[in-house]
Amino acid sequence: MDKQDSQNTSKSVLIYALGGLGEVGKNTYCIEDENNLIIIDAGVMFPEENILGVNYVIPDYTHLKNVRSKIKALFITHGHEDHIGGIPFLIQTVYVPIIYAPKLAAAMIRHKLQENNIKERVTIVEYDESSNIEVGTFKVQFFHVTHSIPDSYGICVDTSQGRIVTTGDFKIDLTPIGADISLSKIARLGEEGVDLLLSDSTNAEKEGYTQSEKSVINSINEIFAKATGRLVISTFSSNISRIQQIVEACVTYKRKIIILGRSMESTITMARHYGYIHIPDSAIVSPDQIKNIKNEELVILCTGSQGESMAALSRIANGEHNFIKIMPGDTVVFSSSPIPGNTASINRVVNQLTRIGANVLTNSIFSNLHASGHPSKQELRLMIKLFKPHYFMPAHGEYRMLRLHAELAQTLGIPKDHTFVLANGDTLLLKNHQITEGRRIQTDDIYIDGKDITGLSTAVIRDRNVLSNDGMVAIFVSIDSRNNSIVKKPQVISKGFLSLDSSSATLLKHAGEEVERELNQLMETNKVTFGEIKNTIRNTLLRYLYIHTRRHPMIIPIIMNRVEATK
Repeated sequence: MDKQDSQNTSKSVLIYALGGLGEVGKNTYCIEDENNLIIIDAGVMFPEENILGVNYVIPDYTHLKNVRSKIKALFITHGHEDHIGGIPFLIQTVYVPIIYAPKLAAAMIRHKLQENNIKERVTIVEYDESSNIEVGTFKVQFFHVTHSIPDSYGICVDTSQGRIVTTGDFKIDLTPIGADISLSKIARLGEEGVDLLLSDSTNAEKEGYTQSEKSVINSINEIFAKATGRLVISTFSSNISRIQQIVEACVTYKRKIIILGRSMESTITMARHYGYIHIPDSAIVSPDQIKNIKNEELVILCTGSQGESMAALSRIANGEHNFIKIMPGDTVVFSSSPIPGNTASINRVVNQLTRIGANVLTNSIFSNLHASGHPSKQELRLMIKLFKPHYFMPAHGEYRMLRLHAELAQTLGIPKDHTFVLANGDTLLLKNHQITEGRRIQTDDIYIDGKDITGLSTAVIRDRNVLSNDGMVAIFVSIDSRNNSIVKKPQVISKGFLSLDSSSATLLKHAGEEVERELNQLMETNKVTFGEIKNTIRNTLLRYLYIHTRRHPMIIPIIMNRVEATK
C-alpha cells in the first residue's frame, strides 16, 4: 500500500468478508480499523461432490494472521455450521481473545471444541438482546431474529466512523415456534441511523414471504395420521424448531423415537439440556430395541437429508446400518430442502430407498414438509425499510442472489452507487459516514481433509479429480546411471484407466516401447538427471495415451537404478 493509500485508510473502518459472498456457506465477516478487528461468524462450507475426500471448506485466514495483533473478539450470530463450523480451525490459526455467542450457540461451540480436542484456551461469553459490549473502539449490540434455530441474532456495530448492521440469517416469522423477531428494536436502530446494512440474500430469488415454521406442522401431523408402518424422518440436526414439532407429533400419536446420527444425537442432547427441545425420557428408545416395538409405534429420526454418503439415512438406504433395514410399508420423509450442489446426492438416496420398497416423501407443492429459515423478497424489503440504510451490501448468497438483492434495494430508493455486490476479499472503507470501495484482500478456499488445519492445496484437489475421472498409469523403468542406459524394457500398468482386455494390454505395451525409444534418444548423447528422465516419461506417455484414448490419466514414473555391490 503506497503512502497516499495509507493516508486514505488510516482512519477508515474496513468492512470485508473472508467467506459468505458468492456462495452459501463459510460466513466470515470482518470489521477493522487502525487498532481493532472484530470477526462476525466463522463458518464452514460443505464441499460439492466433485471435490473428493474433503470434509469442509473454510476461508483463507492469511490476512487475519497478518493483522493478528488487532483481533479483539469473535461474535457469533447463531449456531449453524456455516456460522460456527470454522471456529476450531480459526482459533488454531490465530489467537481470538474472546468469543461472544448466544446461549445455544455457545453450548454448541463448547461441545465442538471438546469433540475436536482443541487445546487452545478459549473464553466464551454468552450474550442476549439486552447485552451491550465495548470492544476497543467498537460498541456492539444485538437484536433477536427468527430463524430455523433458536437464539439467532442480528448485530449492530457502532464505530468511530459510522454504524454497521448485519441481519445474520433471518426470516420475518410472525407465528414462530420460539421468541418473536424484535421488529421494534430493528425500527429503533433504523430511526437512529444506519450507515451500512449487510443482509441475508439466500432467498432473494423468491417473491412473497417465507412460510412460517408452524405451517409445516399440519403436513407432519397428516403424515403421522396416515402412516401405517414405521416412519423414518430426516432433517437438519440443527433445525431445532422442526425437531420439536416432530417430537410433539410422536407424543400425540404415541410413537417411540429412535435417534440416529452423531450430530443429531449431540444436538438433541444439548437442546434438551437447555430447554429448547422437550422429549419425555420414556419416548426415546435405543436402536437395539427396535425388534421390541411395533412398526406403527416407531419413528426413526436421523441425519442424511442432504444425501451425505456416511450419514445414517444413506447407510440405511444402502443396507449398511447395523439395526435398521428398510421394509415394505416404511415411510421415509425428507423434511428439508436441498442445499445447492446436493441435489444429485439426495436423488440417489431417494431412488435407492424407493427401489427397496419405501414410500418416500420430499418437500414439494403437494407436501409442505419444510419451511426455509431465510427471507423472501417481501421480508427483505421490510428489513431495508425498517433499517433505512444509507449504503447496502447483500451478504450470504451466491452471486445471482446478491445481485437480485442489490437490485431490490435500488427499487426501494437506495442509489445504485450506494449498493455493493462484492466478492470475498473485496473491502469497503467507511469514513465519516461515507463509504467507498477499497483495495482487495487476498482470500481463497482452504480444503480440509479430516482435522488437518493446514488444508489441502489446489494441486491435491486437482490430482484427486484426475484420478476420479481418468485414473492412473504407472510405469516402471530400470536404468543403470553409470552407463546411462536402460537395463530392461519399461513395464506399464494402469488403475481406473483402461479395462483389462487384450487391446488394452497391447496399447500399454506399445506405450512402454514409445517411452523406451524416447529415453534411448535422451540418454545416448548426454548424461541425464532423474528429473529429465521423469519429465521425458511423463510427456511421452501423456502425448501417446491422449492420441489413442483422448484421456489424461495421472502418470506416475517409478525409476529403479541398478547399483552393484562394492567388493
